[in-house]
Amino acid sequence: MCGGIGSRFWPYSRQDKPKQFIDFFGTGRSLLQMTFDRIVSIVDPANIIIVTNAQYTSLIREQLPELAPDQILQEPARRNTAPCIAWATYHILARDPEASILVTPSDHLITREREFEQSILRGFEFIESHDALLTLGIRPTRPETGYGYIQIGKEVEAGINKVKTFTEKPDRSLAEVFVESGEFFWNSGMFLWKGKAIKEALERYASDITRIFDAGKMLFATEAENEFVSTNFPACMSISIDYAVMEKADNVYVECVEFGWNDLGTWSTLYDNSPRNRDGNVTQNCRVLAYSSKGNIFAVPDDKLVVVDGLQDYIIADSGDVLLICPKSEEQRIKLMVNDVKEKYGDKYL
Repeated sequence: MCGGIGSRFWPYSRQDKPKQFIDFFGTGRSLLQMTFDRIVSIVDPANIIIVTNAQYTSLIREQLPELAPDQILQEPARRNTAPCIAWATYHILARDPEASILVTPSDHLITREREFEQSILRGFEFIESHDALLTLGIRPTRPETGYGYIQIGKEVEAGINKVKTFTEKPDRSLAEVFVESGEFFWNSGMFLWKGKAIKEALERYASDITRIFDAGKMLFATEAENEFVSTNFPACMSISIDYAVMEKADNVYVECVEFGWNDLGTWSTLYDNSPRNRDGNVTQNCRVLAYSSKGNIFAVPDDKLVVVDGLQDYIIADSGDVLLICPKSEEQRIKLMVNDVKEKYGDKYL
């Protein structure tokens, strides 16, 4: 899945180049490219499908030139993850009715990739022998309020449990209770399932979406697919796969994993995963002179010098026509700031 805007990373992440296309760590590979590199050790590259907003097709072709044109599904409108996954499912099943599917966002950071690979292979084994919708749950390391949580139920296999409940982004006190209980895992947004299983679940719990795709079911994996989707996809409701299916289905399981994972959805997660100097400051490939300043993250063009004095625990992000200065403790308000910018100035600074 590669169609998001990444508004919590504004102003670095913009509509014309969201965070999944950015090389945050100076490795020469964007988050999308790092995701692709991780998956090709598990899945034949010819079987990798990227679902994206149509405006990002050229960026994907530039960053992943090894993909064939029919491996990029171009959404004509943003409709969240349920329609995205539904389209990919219909497309894949038209190519292989027995397909098993891994769904993963393109903007996550995973550090222990060997453990990730082992977890995915174990997940494939589970879904191929069970009627199951499997999600990956990450053992929490802190009471994070920016992630959803999964409460585990009965263990059915080593490391795989029935899901008891989903909870979206709790407040700090509830997140602390979740972590202390040992029963809750972060919802990673990564899923494994048989194509048939997710299609049946979508038909049962999100029939308004599947009815749209069923009208053109003979067109998938043909030259007429794109025209049909371009015309009909915008009619899909905008809803996440969690709300549409996962919170309703009775065959949902969670594989409890502990490989190094971060949603990398906020400036603080980037700070936590970046090298810091002796004052705890992070500089994203830029020039900074910091006096009596600690715990900050600086992301500015490398031709600009930043000089600060007496600044502590701030985000300083410069993307050319936008300068953001915001306490790290208030970063959850960045999405609200983006909405205010849109209301006052339109799309010019987005």
